[in-house]
Amino acid sequence: MPIHDADAMSEISFDLRSLAAGYAGGQFTPVMVMAEVLRRIAAAGDDRVWISRRADADILAEAAALGPVRADLPLWGVPFAVKDNIDAQGLATTAGCPDFAYRPDVSAPVVARLVAAGAVLIGKTNLDQFAAGLVGVRSPYGTPRNPFDAARVPGGSSSGSAVAVASGLVSFSLGTDTAGSGRVPAAFNNLVGLKPSRGLFSTQGVVPACRSLDCVSVFALSVEDACGVAEVMAGFDAQDAYSRQSPPGFSPRAVTPRGVFRFGVPRADQLNFFGDGEAAWLFEAAVARAGLLGGSVVEIDFAAFFECASMLYGPFVAERRAGLESFLAAHPDAVHPTTDSVLRQGLAVSGVSIFAAQHRLAAIAQQIRPVWGDIDFLLVPTTGTSWRLDEVAAAPLARNSDLGIYTNFTNLLDLAAIAVPSGFNASGFPAGVTLIGPAWHDGVLAGYAQAMHAAAGLPMGASRHALPEAAGVRGRSVWPRVEIAVFGAHLDGQPLNPALRGLGGVFVRAVRTVAAYRMVVLPGAIERPGVMPSSDGAALYGEVWSLPSAALAAFLATIAPPLGLGTVRLEGGETCLGFICEAVPVAGLADITALGDWRVYRAGGCGGLFDGGRADLTAI
Repeated sequence: MPIHDADAMSEISFDLRSLAAGYAGGQFTPVMVMAEVLRRIAAAGDDRVWISRRADADILAEAAALGPVRADLPLWGVPFAVKDNIDAQGLATTAGCPDFAYRPDVSAPVVARLVAAGAVLIGKTNLDQFAAGLVGVRSPYGTPRNPFDAARVPGGSSSGSAVAVASGLVSFSLGTDTAGSGRVPAAFNNLVGLKPSRGLFSTQGVVPACRSLDCVSVFALSVEDACGVAEVMAGFDAQDAYSRQSPPGFSPRAVTPRGVFRFGVPRADQLNFFGDGEAAWLFEAAVARAGLLGGSVVEIDFAAFFECASMLYGPFVAERRAGLESFLAAHPDAVHPTTDSVLRQGLAVSGVSIFAAQHRLAAIAQQIRPVWGDIDFLLVPTTGTSWRLDEVAAAPLARNSDLGIYTNFTNLLDLAAIAVPSGFNASGFPAGVTLIGPAWHDGVLAGYAQAMHAAAGLPMGASRHALPEAAGVRGRSVWPRVEIAVFGAHLDGQPLNPALRGLGGVFVRAVRTVAAYRMVVLPGAIERPGVMPSSDGAALYGEVWSLPSAALAAFLATIAPPLGLGTVRLEGGETCLGFICEAVPVAGLADITALGDWRVYRAGGCGGLFDGGRADLTAI
């Protein structure tokens, strides 16, 4: 039923699920939603969220032009905002510096993709100037007001983008993340902050902070929303020198978490909460929550991560300077004083120190790489604490640096991350945790993050709206790991199992097929079973193993004909990749279907018990 009351419109949630349901049910239209957006913005007053906005009439006209509900447009009628270091046609890009402003002819590809998917741009949001900061106070346009505590920082550099979503002004927003700018504001505003694998989203049309490290990020009310937006934005861009092709089978959508998993946390003596006991307790509670979801804690020596984090504002600050050198030379007085002090450090960096830092970074990455074989993800506090505005004013560089100890290393090490809310302290200020993993593990991280966010039982943003139950996550991933059913020599304890483990294979579960397969013995130096579909077959025992997708080709290279990879039907209606025997003459081959289990055949020494390909089970 249509909503006719303005007060009722003011109570609707802008999460994607609620908007889609309201549109489908005819409760409201895009014009009504955009009118409510404009009303909320007006009611918020001077919150310093916006640097520029589209004209109200243009927003309403675009909403009206959307026409009837379009199921083929995943973001149809969804209001969003963009950090003002990302180009949006029709609005100036300032990067938080009025003298830097220019008016782009076209939108950045990430913005264009969102608009093409039906989303409606509201405006450009405030930020730490040139995206240099994690506090959100380094802007000539003022400091966006944190909706939970106006005396505390909103987080940066994507300050306005985070506050806009948390305050219910838009459904989602774009930020950028080089050192944590898409995660720290998420923590301080009770939001999800998605920091993708580098190169997943185009950075064409983005004012660079550190061009080789920059990522466009997403602020959203839920993991499901963040992933839905990411799916629209993802895609290779040949015009972006740092864009990368995602691996075949990759998706940023959440994949179903394994029932039992391992997650890493920094060693207890390495955790730093800057004397904030409540922040420490909230992180302990998040770790316990992950345990209740089936996780086992693995303590990680975090020294290498911390060393890497310290490098970002060491030699790598030269890259920040390089991206703005011509402007800074022509406008030496145009920059915020604290930002200027940071960027000037880049002038003192020598080429020798830059190469030395790159070599050290490569060594750290190599040192850390084995960690990912032991854990499914790394869980860290998004920040060790939060700061009041006066505390940051008293020590702007030190307090900013404190907020980055759990974030600064992520892009340098080419990792993916997603920040989720984890609780509130006694005064009602939010805290969050971040899940981190190797590049292209975005969907895996999202699956665990979604479960953790739901288990926390928190409202969305600064609203009273409960987090909707996720509408089903993908049941089978093909990246970064693929599940394969094995039935013979690769089973646990069998001769070829060490080779499977050596490629990173991990046991997942024991299974049985539907009663539609036959099993014969293929002779050779190592006997193997040939599993073949058959109308008069039986249910066969097998095991599902998870293998790194990157190792799949190496694994297949060891599989000799007539075996090949195909789809196996399992009990319960599930399907899985598995080894199927090509059509071969079975005359003379021992048929062990009736045994139902290769291990039974091997344990019983049944090689001589067959006649004409059929087993004499009475002799076993």
